[in-house]
Amino acid sequence: MARATKSAAKKPAAKSKKSASKKSNDASPEELIEFYRKMLLIRRFEEKAGQLYGMGLIGGFCHLYIGQEAVVVGMKAASKAHDTVITSYRDHGHMIAYDMDPKGVMAELTGRRGGYSKGKGGSMHMFSREKNFFGGHGIVGAQMPLGTGLAFAHKYKNDGGVNHAYCGDGAINQGQIYEAFNMASLWKLPVVYVIENNKYGMGTSIERASAVTDLYKRGDSFGIPGKQVNGMDVVEVRAAAEEANDWCRSGKGPFILEMKTYRYRGHSMSDPAKYRSKEEVAKVRKETDPIDMLRDRIFSEKISDEAALKEIDKQVKVVVTAAAEFAQQSQEPDPSELFTDVYATA
Repeated sequence: MARATKSAAKKPAAKSKKSASKKSNDASPEELIEFYRKMLLIRRFEEKAGQLYGMGLIGGFCHLYIGQEAVVVGMKAASKAHDTVITSYRDHGHMIAYDMDPKGVMAELTGRRGGYSKGKGGSMHMFSREKNFFGGHGIVGAQMPLGTGLAFAHKYKNDGGVNHAYCGDGAINQGQIYEAFNMASLWKLPVVYVIENNKYGMGTSIERASAVTDLYKRGDSFGIPGKQVNGMDVVEVRAAAEEANDWCRSGKGPFILEMKTYRYRGHSMSDPAKYRSKEEVAKVRKETDPIDMLRDRIFSEKISDEAALKEIDKQVKVVVTAAAEFAQQSQEPDPSELFTDVYATA
């Protein structure tokens, strides 16, 4: 269940548990099927990216999003076309959710010309102005001030847009984020700060890294309201995102959403994840996997059957296979590309 902060200055009107539960479960059969398809596409894409990394076709760092799919799919479902998004280096899932072409994403992962950054950005640095996707950023926490700047642009242009700025539970302890919080609250900027709390910043548990582990409270001293959300439930995420967006669009300023989620793989592909037990990971997958939970709901509400969902999986695998083939067939960048896209022409 989503829980509101105790900060009173800008806190939205309190809702009963009953009404909040009703809103969080409000989704049409068509929406549930689309959520399932998109989450499954992200997972299959990430699984394929992990395979290509193991084959040596993806170099550098590679941070997979497996387990966290419900967060970005739910957030995207509540956004409008002119909204903007910015995130950190665990970004492939965000790109897929925000309708970037899987072929272009995979080509960038493998450092090919057909990639979104012409093969020069790799896993952590991809952009799409067409989709209002402003990265993928490798500097921990740096995307949050940039997202605040994008929110300032929305307010300056008076275009009704909202920025969604994502970070993890490890990044939330970075100082520049609180400078951004202060400015966003002072200027009442339309930005939703999404904290993807997967319990581990690299190899350090949140209990060892944060004196206060209820991260939705981090905006209290700035008068920024927040909610803690079950980030493994895509419909609950969508409901919380709609509330946060409404708050921002009404001119009340920023909003914080803490998504309680979990990553199944290591921090990156080079992380053996020995800081947690196999039993812990297995328990989360068995009890709260976002795709499995949605599939169970689809079955229980008799929206679809197993054969139909298997067909969706088959279609998704075709898309992912095509993306991998495109990436491997695309050429590497010409060495002259080292000197392009370094400075913008004013």
